[in-house]
Amino acid sequence: MRILFVGNSFTARNNLPGLLKGLAGARGIEVESTLIQAGGASLRQHLNAGKASAALAGGGYDVVVLQEQSTLPVKSPERFRESARDFDAAIKAAGARTALYLTWARRNAPESQAALTSAYGGAAVELGATLIPVGMVWERFLATHDEPVLHDQDNSHPALAGSYLAACVFLIALLAEDPVGIDVPVKGLDADTATLLQQAAWDICEQLTSAE
Repeated sequence: MRILFVGNSFTARNNLPGLLKGLAGARGIEVESTLIQAGGASLRQHLNAGKASAALAGGGYDVVVLQEQSTLPVKSPERFRESARDFDAAIKAAGARTALYLTWARRNAPESQAALTSAYGGAAVELGATLIPVGMVWERFLATHDEPVLHDQDNSHPALAGSYLAACVFLIALLAEDPVGIDVPVKGLDADTATLLQQAAWDICEQLTSAE
């Protein structure tokens, strides 16, 4: 599967595409990915910059993962939806499908998760896009676990455990594979923590699916 990731440091930090590649490889799926990111960038800035559009025009991608600037869907959901619509049109024209990377609330503002979930979920329904519910999984995990810490010290970016949990959710939502039992070492993440996060991702995604 060829994936184009468009986003910012929430995608780039801890090499989320690489974490997904490792998990997918353990399930026999070869993932090739391209990452177009800029610190703090919004989808509109990516559209205006043209690099993502040029990559799309080059063709050959199966999926394009869109990650909006982390607080913009809360502050201006309509602006996010407009950018997602414009990207989706270009993605479909290039013969690929759209996936929306639903991110998480900042550690000191957990109440904003509802707005993030609503904005991304609404866009996914409107566009017929795949929703990758990372923020929803984080929210449920944090409700019952103090360890491992998912946020980095800035209370915004993901710690390695947070990115690994995200990668497990990507494996489930994007590739329809179960991360439980995958034994691919990740530098800086002990095996017990990886096992906990794999199981949590699977269990929570099952809960979210049944809730629908």
